[in-house]
Amino acid sequence: MATATATAGAAADRPMSGEEKKVIFASSLGTVFEWYDFYLYGSLAAIIAKQFFSGLDAGSAFIFALLAFAAGFIVRPFGAIVFGRLGDMIGRKYTFLVTILIMGMSTFIVGILPGYASIGVAAPVILIALRLLQGLALGGEYGGAATYVAEHAPHGKRGAYTAWIQTTATLGLFLSLLVILACREFLGAEFDTWGWRVPFLVSIVLLAISVWIRMTLSESPAFQRMKAEGKVSKSPLKESFGQWKNLKIVILALIGLTAGQAVVWYTGQFYALFFLTQQLKVDAVTANLMIAAALAIGTPFFIVFGALSDRIGRKPIIMAGCLLAVLTYFPVFQALTVAANPDLAAAQAKNKVVVVADANDCSFQFNPTGTSKFTSSCDIAKQVLANGSVSYENEAAPAGTVASIRIGDKVIPGYAAKGLSADDAKKREAEFKKGVADTLKADGYPAKADPAKMNKLMMVVILAYLVILVTMVYGPIAAMLVEMFPTRIRYTSMSLPYHIGNGWFGGLLPTTAFAIVAQTGNMYNGLWYPIIIAGATFIIGTLFVKETKDVDIYAKD
Repeated sequence: MATATATAGAAADRPMSGEEKKVIFASSLGTVFEWYDFYLYGSLAAIIAKQFFSGLDAGSAFIFALLAFAAGFIVRPFGAIVFGRLGDMIGRKYTFLVTILIMGMSTFIVGILPGYASIGVAAPVILIALRLLQGLALGGEYGGAATYVAEHAPHGKRGAYTAWIQTTATLGLFLSLLVILACREFLGAEFDTWGWRVPFLVSIVLLAISVWIRMTLSESPAFQRMKAEGKVSKSPLKESFGQWKNLKIVILALIGLTAGQAVVWYTGQFYALFFLTQQLKVDAVTANLMIAAALAIGTPFFIVFGALSDRIGRKPIIMAGCLLAVLTYFPVFQALTVAANPDLAAAQAKNKVVVVADANDCSFQFNPTGTSKFTSSCDIAKQVLANGSVSYENEAAPAGTVASIRIGDKVIPGYAAKGLSADDAKKREAEFKKGVADTLKADGYPAKADPAKMNKLMMVVILAYLVILVTMVYGPIAAMLVEMFPTRIRYTSMSLPYHIGNGWFGGLLPTTAFAIVAQTGNMYNGLWYPIIIAGATFIIGTLFVKETKDVDIYAKD
């Protein structure tokens, strides 16, 4: 054992070999491609809603498109179980060849799938089935790629080597944004009718390249040695989750590492985009360009923090990222408001919007499809503000009080629709909306962000900071998860907490945050979700998760 450790230590001092470069390139390229496929759908959700869910009203169609996107996140842990088991039984290489084929073919088929107008309800059914296949494939891909690279890396360089895998999700998102922007620019109005299919169709070329490169790779040395010694697990699921000594590490990996990492990741790269477009009313093209610039600046830090974790440890960097998120999210997003929409920031500071209402008159405001009909004065007031993406505060009023909206020193009386005829209700609604809109406009609330007043440099700086927090929590985590589990059940054990954390805690962040904002009225309150989760991970991870950088993964068979 001492000889093996010494040999591994000496290997860390040599430069990266050609075979190791090939391993990293092939694994990273394939994973970039898989993330590119995965994010295409999310970026084009509005168009896909029109193409595949046109049998519904516009609001319901969009929410069903988003739910189909979320389905891919929800099934990721099941993909981790299925493909993790295969990876621990038959090998890393062949398993992630299967995952990339499933992902690639599913994406290509979306590009040729007829819409609702052509084949009716079969279109959305097939689309959702393809999204489920994509989620299952992605659930198996990451664990395989991370394990494969880590098991090729010399002791002392696993953080630096696996950090390349960590760049792939960001690069996949970046690539999907660039391809979509290029297609929009080149195809113009045709993009919304048929041109949206082009990004899906060109993925077949990326698939062919990725599969060809991966076919030339050999199996990981750790798995080869384990197989030669007859130590391959016959029941990786039972060993991973049926034995407390390993299950407790899986649980710690989830709540003490990946849950916090996931919410920081999705806040920095997805919620920030949502916040720009929905709350700050920045146009979609500008918002995407700002995010793309931030990704270009921040992405190299995945490698920086991965390599740094080989020297000072994985845990301090991940915990520092979570702590910084907890401490800075509120002031950073407030600064983003000032930079992106200074008129809105000034109006909010000078003329706050307050809903004054009897609390018993108010119900839950999350209505993503727009199909619920609110009749109480409180609900009507809140719905009018929510539909205009206006941030507001709540103030309790005596029981039985008809709700009103106070903007600065002006008060717009509300009304209850219950008992009114359809014509009267429609008339009152129009008068109320006009009164609110006119008052908001008079008090400086802009209908949209003014590009001429945006501080675009500051916007990129702020967004780049959020991406750098992502790199702190995400750069070292692959190496740490690999080092937490023995070789015989590594693929299975590390994949499940990673994909529960990122698929459920992270993937559902936008929906959860939106629900919090809709209910409370304050556009910053959605940040409480990532702050609470990241804070819990910081406390649990600091107290209970052990450092792993000096672990000899070959000794954990």
